[in-house]
Order: sequence, then C-alpha cells, then structure tokens
Amino acid sequence: MKRFLLLLLFTCILSAQKKPMYTTPYEKGNGNQTATYEETIAFFRLLDNDFESIKMLEMGPTDSGEPLHIVIYNPDKSFDFEKIHRDKAVLLLNNGIHPGEPDGIDATMMLYRDLATGKRKAPKNTVIVNIPIYNIGGALNRNLHTRANQNGPESYGFRGNARNYDLNRDFLKSDTRNARSFAQIFHTVNPDVLIDNHVSNGADYQYIFTYIATHHQKLGGELGAYFKDEMMPEILAAMKAKGIEATPYVNVHDTKPDTAGFEQFMDYPRYSTGYASMFNVPGSMPETHMLKEYALRVKVTYEYMVESLAYIDSNHNRIKLLRSENLENYKPGTRYTLQWEIDSTEVTPLPFLGYKGDYKNSEVTGKPRLYYDRKQPFNKMVPYYQTYKPVTQVVIPQSYIIPRSWWNVIDLLKINNIAMEPLIKDTEFEVESYRIKDFKTSKESYEGHYPHNAVNVETTTKKVLFHKGDLVINTQQPGVKYLLETLEPQGVDSYFTWNFFDAILQQKEYFSDYVFEDTAAALLKSDKTLKAAFEKKKQEDKTFADNAEAQLDWVYRHSVYYEKTHMEYPVYRKLK
Repeated sequence: MKRFLLLLLFTCILSAQKKPMYTTPYEKGNGNQTATYEETIAFFRLLDNDFESIKMLEMGPTDSGEPLHIVIYNPDKSFDFEKIHRDKAVLLLNNGIHPGEPDGIDATMMLYRDLATGKRKAPKNTVIVNIPIYNIGGALNRNLHTRANQNGPESYGFRGNARNYDLNRDFLKSDTRNARSFAQIFHTVNPDVLIDNHVSNGADYQYIFTYIATHHQKLGGELGAYFKDEMMPEILAAMKAKGIEATPYVNVHDTKPDTAGFEQFMDYPRYSTGYASMFNVPGSMPETHMLKEYALRVKVTYEYMVESLAYIDSNHNRIKLLRSENLENYKPGTRYTLQWEIDSTEVTPLPFLGYKGDYKNSEVTGKPRLYYDRKQPFNKMVPYYQTYKPVTQVVIPQSYIIPRSWWNVIDLLKINNIAMEPLIKDTEFEVESYRIKDFKTSKESYEGHYPHNAVNVETTTKKVLFHKGDLVINTQQPGVKYLLETLEPQGVDSYFTWNFFDAILQQKEYFSDYVFEDTAAALLKSDKTLKAAFEKKKQEDKTFADNAEAQLDWVYRHSVYYEKTHMEYPVYRKLK
C-alpha cells in the first residue's frame, strides 16, 4: 500500500512538472522582445483550453485574411454578454492597433494569466474582453527599423495594416474589414470602459506613462465630469502609490513642452476613444514613452490595466448608471457641438517632470536643432489647456431620412447597431434640407481619401416625397451621437467629410450656349422677379457683368432646367 502511495505521489509530481507554467513569450525573452502574432494567439488558446474562466472566440475578418479574436475572462465562467450586463461591467482592451507599439500585447497576456491562475485577485463585478492583436496585417509585417524613434523591442510589427491603412483613423469611415469587424465586436461586447494600448511619439520627458483620456466635453454631461474629476484621477493616484508618475499625452512635436505648455488631445470619432465616446463609453489610450526601456513600458501598461480594473470593479454600478443617463443630454431640439477649438483663456497649471530642452547646431544640416538634456531634469508647472469651446453646433432633429439608394452609408449604420424603419409606402414629409454652399478639399491623400473641410451649408425647409423602402432613423437611440457625427456634413469626421457623398458634387447635365441663349431670353421676359435679380447681380458684380458665360450659367441655375440634386445633401432632417 505504501509503495502504491509513493508511486501515486511520484506520478503526481511528474504530472505537475509537465504542466505548463504559462510563461508568456515576452517573459521567456530578454525583456526587449515581444510576442509574434502566432505566439500571441497560441498563448490565448492555451489559456482557453486550460481555464474555464477564459474563452477565446473567432470574430469577423480583417484585410489580412486572418480573423479577429476576442478573449473573454470571467471568473463566473459565463460568456453570454446579455447576462453579463445584468450585474457586471465590461472592460474592453484593444491591443496592437499599431503593432510597432506592442506593450499592451505582452502586458495583457500576463494579466490574463495572473487572473486565471489566481496570482492576482479575480474581479467580482467586471468581465474583461481583449482583442489580442487588432492590426493583424501590420503584426505579420514584422521588421526592425520602422519605429526609428523608439527604444525597443528588438523587432515588431508595422503601423499600416495589410492595405496600409492606419486603423486608428478608420473607426468611423470603416474602409477596412478590421474596422467593420471591430464595430461588430464593440456592439456585441457593449463595453462600459475601453482601453486601447499605445506608445507615444514626440517630446522627451521623465514619464514612462502618459495617456489620452476621452475628452470630457465630448463624452458629455455628468459622465464626462465624473470621468475627468473622479475616475481618471483615482486610477492615476493608485498608479502613483506604486511609484508610477503619469501625465496627459504630451501633444508636442519639435518644440519644448515647457515653453508654451500643451493641450489635451481632442479625440474625434476617427480614433478608438472618440469612437467609443459616441456610445457613451469612457476610454483611455495609454501612451508609454517611446524612449524608455521596453520592459519598463510593459510594466506600467500592466499596472494601468490592473488599477483600471480595480476601479471599475468597485464602481461598476455608477459607471453603468451614468452611461445610461448620459443619453438624456441628447434630446431633439437641444444643441450638439460638431466642431471645437481650444479656449486659450482657460489655463490649468500642470506639474510636469521634464528635461531641459535647448538648441545646438545640427551635425547633419548645420542648422539649429532641438535636443533634451537628461542630466538636467526639472519639476515645474506648465500651462495645460483642456477646455474647448464650440465652433459649429447643430440642433438635434427628431429623425433623419435617408433614401435607400445610399446603401454605402446605410450599411455602416447597420453594423453600428443603428435602428432604422423603412417606409412602407411613398410618403411626403416636411423636412430640413441642406445644400452644400462651399467646402475645401485636402490637396494630399489622407488614409485613402481627400477629406473635405470648412463645409458651409444652406438650410431650407420644404416638402419632399420619399419612396417606399427609404429609411427613417429616430435619433432617440443609443447611437444618437454616432448619427450626429456621421450624418451632419459639417462634422469633423462626417460621411460627407470622408467623401461618401461626393457624387452629389458633380453636375450631371449641362447646356449648350447657342441653344440655351434663346431659352434664357424667354425665361427673363416671362419672369420679372428673375429678371430683376439678374440685373441687380450685374450692377453689383462687374466681373459677372463682363462675363457672358457666367451670366448664362446664372440664369440656368435659377431655372427649372437646373438639376435639383446637384449639391443637395441627400440626408434630410425631420424636426417633429
């Protein structure tokens, strides 16, 4: 019997020795190496196989051909998000959007391992979901040199995805399969908080950890104030208690941060945190400092996720309540800000741990160049600007109406969980209609587009006959801010801005001068009002009076012959 027990004990010891210790690829290296895409997925598969609290799911496609995955950690071993949201919060982690900034990839593997094995206390009120590597194409395009300003790791992925898109500019326009699959994940998971892990570019300073927080004014209401005044300060205080100093993202390039200070980054909807904000989800973007050692960057990224998780777990009910109540701030008839600018009169003194910056002659150009002297650290107050003022606002309508022919826009609304009702028969409505009066267009390509800006619209109220199948979209739904940001043409990231409606900018029918001359003459004889306006224009505008072609075109554009769809924005606003 004793021999049997010894044999059993020996077998158990051998079995325990064979069990994996769940050491991550990063931990197996020299502290300056990051996991490959294949290693990352294999590690999470191992955790999924060995722990009932972890489940990995294959989601939608990416431009690289590989599917996105999500990995869920729930100590209750339940993975139904409808049930989860009844009494728990959800934290969504996004990693590898820029695979040359892989800190979060390695830190998240360790976090999941530590939670699953009991090394770290399991949260009671929070479920974690992570996208192991969002930019799979960029991760597979591994290299040694493209992050020229970064101190490690030894090799890493590339910023552009498989089609060379920067995915952190694509959340709203969704040119990539990655972004469309992210929308599917986002609305399936319905996170209460988002963390999207990055590494910084820009100035040099003492901090290892900086961050972009969803701008509180964009988040809006009590939720925005709570995020700015309570949630982020408490998380950062917990970091400081561990010896980790933090500062807002230093949005300064080629100048010294202490010279004129810096401003809080306004995260518009093209960015991950700006996208999340449209659905009342507070988000943050850790930006570890590019010049610090990789091992230190991974450590602070890990600690930020740990402290964020702890805070969410203790305050999950309040976060969920404030998210729900925030919708009350966006009722029809109230005003919504589409464009913001810094209010330079509102200055917040910010304690800043920097290095003395100065200029010396460049060995390359012979001209003055900026450098930072790490032997001269400083701790002083710098101006920080975090208050913005509205530039362009719009009154929230009761609903939008979109002709079903604009399926390219309708498809994006659908993947973002926007509820729409098709008309069951042809119906006439009184609506507000926009005509594009003026706009400018970028002269250089940006993320596959030539975006518009400085958009100026003319608003008229008229009756329009809509047809069966056209879509009525009530603004009183969780995606109300998404609707306003995408469908109002003056929005910084509107679908008009991103060229989705460019077909309306091109005139399709024209006239031959020699034929229309007689028609124009007849129009001016029969319409005294038109004739008076025409003569007034000639009197007030000498250039116009000297240009026969311009005069003929003016009559054409003010006649029934001019196509009404030219420059008419095909999304209509129903106020009541």
